[in-house]
Amino acid sequence: MAVIVAVDTFDVRFPTSRELDGSDAMNPDPDYSAAYVILRTDEGPEGHGFTFTIGRGNDICRMAIETLAPFVVGVDPDAVDLGAFARELTHDSQLRWLGPEKGVVHLAAAALINAMWDLVAKRAGKPVWRYLADLTPEQIVDLVDWRYLTDALTPEEALRILRAAEPGRAGRIAALRARGYPAYTTSPGWLGYDDEKLARLAKQAVVDGFTQIKLKVGADLSDDVHRFQVAREAVGPGIRIAVDANQRWDVGVAVEWMRALAPYDPWWIEEPTSPDDVLAHAAIRTALATAAPNGGPIRVATGEHVQNRIVFKQLLQAGAVDFVQIDACRVGGVNENVAILLLAAKYGVPVCPHAGGVGLCELVQHLSMFDFVAVSGTTEKRVIEFVDHLHEHFLAPAVVRDGYYVAPTEPGFSAEMSADSIAAYSYPDGPAWA
Repeated sequence: MAVIVAVDTFDVRFPTSRELDGSDAMNPDPDYSAAYVILRTDEGPEGHGFTFTIGRGNDICRMAIETLAPFVVGVDPDAVDLGAFARELTHDSQLRWLGPEKGVVHLAAAALINAMWDLVAKRAGKPVWRYLADLTPEQIVDLVDWRYLTDALTPEEALRILRAAEPGRAGRIAALRARGYPAYTTSPGWLGYDDEKLARLAKQAVVDGFTQIKLKVGADLSDDVHRFQVAREAVGPGIRIAVDANQRWDVGVAVEWMRALAPYDPWWIEEPTSPDDVLAHAAIRTALATAAPNGGPIRVATGEHVQNRIVFKQLLQAGAVDFVQIDACRVGGVNENVAILLLAAKYGVPVCPHAGGVGLCELVQHLSMFDFVAVSGTTEKRVIEFVDHLHEHFLAPAVVRDGYYVAPTEPGFSAEMSADSIAAYSYPDGPAWA
């Protein structure tokens, strides 16, 4: 028997605003940050987790993690019921009042839930994607908080989805090991980059094997038209170019802007408006249904700021999105993301996760690989975002080769940051900030 004896927290921030890495129309100067947590046990490995922010407010997330820590101390990771554990963290009546199931407390819950998954998978000697994929359909269904979902997806329907995928699991695991999971890159597309850097990085992405890149848009229409033209000339007609407005627009502006970009064949428009506005996403999707150069749709994608499974449910029910973009830390960790993957499978909508940031690539690869093996059974029209920075701070960094994520083999959630990096970038006293 092992017991969690302490929960240590850290405010880790990277000064990415200095080079405008991560810059977009809504977030012009982000300092990529992690409210980081370590679950210490009386024996064996530790559990590592975090939630992602972009600077100010990271300390608030850290305090929220500390507020939830008493729910974790004393837990035996070898006996923990991961579904019940996640529900306990998100259902506390007094803390739930601060959401419910959204905002800073939900971000903090995600950090602790993900840290527990890291710990449990390490003790089992498996990467999280494989730990999940080895569960029975019944065990997977038990991970989910079904409250508010059953009008769209019942546990019985989820069981049918999972049982239908069971026969091909072994073959898909072999395929992941041999080839990996398709990726796309946002590295060329940050809004603060000049034309030369945009074109150079876009061309390099194609050389590196990517078949899709993404550009940030939304600050200035004429500049966006120019930047899209530069990118399209750099990569040619056969490469998909998605665009991301980071919640910048109202409905009418979104439609007008995308029609102006349409001649350059955008693959999707991501976060065109408020992440909470289901009906606005549906209206934009309807308005752009024939806006592409071939008369087809400019697709709509969203999810990195969607606060919980209930909003994802509504987006799917309303036919408001063509792509679901889960985030490993925004909702309630692994458990709530399992619910969202099952919802997307029920509605036949591809999942293309949000990544980049600090460690998001490391985490979300596990969720997509689990989805491929045990839920959807396909990678068609599915890609995981990749941004090539800050991976060097992790002990088991994400690896992308020839445009594919390499399946992780190290036990755990790939969440563990080096002690040196935590010390160097701790805010405000680490050397990087002094």
